[in-house]
Amino acid sequence: MRVTKHHLFLSFPRHLIPRLHFSTSAESPPPPLLTKKSCIDLLKSCRSIHSLKQIQAHLFTHGLHQNIDVLHKLMVFAAGANLAHAEKIFARIDRPTLFIYNVMIKAHAISVSGSCSRALSLFDEMRVRGLCPDNYTYPFVFKAVSRLRVVLEGKKIHGFALKSGVLHDCYVCNSVLDMYGALGCVESLSKVFDEMPERESISWTLLISGFLKSKRFEDAIGVYQRMRREANVQPDEATVVSTLSACTALKSLDLGREIHEYVSTQLGFTVIIGNALLDMYAKCGCLDIARGIFDSMQEKNVICWTSMVSAYVRSGLLDEARALFERSPARDLVLWTTMINGYVQFNKVDEALTLFRYMQMDRVKPDKYTLVSLLTGCAQLGALEQGEWIHSYLEENGISIDAVVGTALIEMYAKCGCVDKSLRIFHQLKYKDTASWTSIICALAMNGNTSTALQLFSEMIKDGIKPDDITFIGVLSACSHGGLVEEGRRHFDSMAEVYRIEPKLEHYGCLIDLLGRAGLLDEAEDVINKVTDKDSEIIVPLYGALLSACRSYENIGMGERIAKRLLEIEASDSSGRTLLANIYAAANRWEDVRKVRRKMTTFGPKKSPGCSLLEIDSVG
Repeated sequence: MRVTKHHLFLSFPRHLIPRLHFSTSAESPPPPLLTKKSCIDLLKSCRSIHSLKQIQAHLFTHGLHQNIDVLHKLMVFAAGANLAHAEKIFARIDRPTLFIYNVMIKAHAISVSGSCSRALSLFDEMRVRGLCPDNYTYPFVFKAVSRLRVVLEGKKIHGFALKSGVLHDCYVCNSVLDMYGALGCVESLSKVFDEMPERESISWTLLISGFLKSKRFEDAIGVYQRMRREANVQPDEATVVSTLSACTALKSLDLGREIHEYVSTQLGFTVIIGNALLDMYAKCGCLDIARGIFDSMQEKNVICWTSMVSAYVRSGLLDEARALFERSPARDLVLWTTMINGYVQFNKVDEALTLFRYMQMDRVKPDKYTLVSLLTGCAQLGALEQGEWIHSYLEENGISIDAVVGTALIEMYAKCGCVDKSLRIFHQLKYKDTASWTSIICALAMNGNTSTALQLFSEMIKDGIKPDDITFIGVLSACSHGGLVEEGRRHFDSMAEVYRIEPKLEHYGCLIDLLGRAGLLDEAEDVINKVTDKDSEIIVPLYGALLSACRSYENIGMGERIAKRLLEIEASDSSGRTLLANIYAAANRWEDVRKVRRKMTTFGPKKSPGCSLLEIDSVG
């Protein structure tokens, strides 16, 4: 279509043409004549929106806005420099060309300031105008669909592309693969791949990546193996790194070693591949091999150092991790947080806080995840003063207390016994997710505030927030502390019937405790008998809880029966005999007490030690 000034522009308002200030002195030469070539050269060399507006004024002054080539260059630069300004220009174009639509769709699909919804509306608009999308249009439309996660819209646009014939272009096909992978539509992803007339290395990589995003790790590995068998292209860096991620998830060390051999003999090492291999070996438990790869890497970026430090942290080798941390030539926020989190995981909160202060001295600004890690450590140790200091740091530095940070603060204050502060923070949160609701419900239940915990659970359901398995631990604990048998039964049954949550040991334990406190021992025994998982790690604690209830209600007959079952399951565990001895003692059956204790002496005690810690006057 030939574009003329009459259908390119309806009008162009003066406020979009910046004023130019020319000298009026007699000595000033007249401004040089602006040609199409010089205008395009100016646009190519343009580096700022201010310069763009000046050039735009020149080209309107000389009538060059009527030239399609100049207009295309203007739109390209405007869309990249200032999308809002590009939209103003676009709005005055009477009949935009396919090229201009493509420029605007791309800008909205990939720009931070763009709108993916706008990209899709532009796509619809161009089709209404009779323009046919081409192989430059569809990839960015599919990108917009991915970001919006609109599956049905994606399938509809895929249908348009199929009818138009552009899917013969491998680049467009790859963009469809990328979209379906991002949306988690693995069946459509596989179908598109199988129907591709030709496949590049990136096509295989996108299929592997798509399976990875849906956690279909076995399928991802299967695609790599199929590629090695069938494809006429070799795996490249991206293919190898994606497949190593699947190996890591499945602890597939054999394939990992095979890929390592392929890299060593054919592909060659890069920093990215080296880091992926290091991570794979470390997470598969081969720390020495991981360290060997790390030491052999001639070029190391901060990601490599972080991966190796993280590997030592996961293995509990904090001294080795810290030594490597100190050697790192550059430390970014992720590396600092990895080391701090390592100390927190192994209850070395003082070391974590000291390292945090060094981090501040190094002028590395923490993010919310660093501070959440520290708050978790304070919660573990009951270190209220240190937790309050972190809370003050958050407020003084203007760090937003969102759902993630708020949940950490709620748990810290609750575990330090300050439930009122936990409740205050919860109510101040603008957005509350499942974790936020769960943390406050569990905090209230843990501190015996049954009615408020259950009231908040009701509000959570009314707000449309779906509870998870941890939420129900808090709810059932609240019912147990409050002696609310009927309500406890109802909530327990709703887990599977309403929310499709399979009860775990903790949920059964809460229910047995609730029934046991209420003296409903026969019902509690029936509940245990209905547990499908008869693993000793599940059954033994439940029988132990019921045996405690038998002691409280002096039910000697059931106590003897339960103790016998416990001994059949785990003969060396002394806890059952101890509880049975206590039941006999409560009933003044001292001869039976002596018999049980003699057996305990014969078998030897087996009891896991426990401990509690709370900070008192800043001393833990």
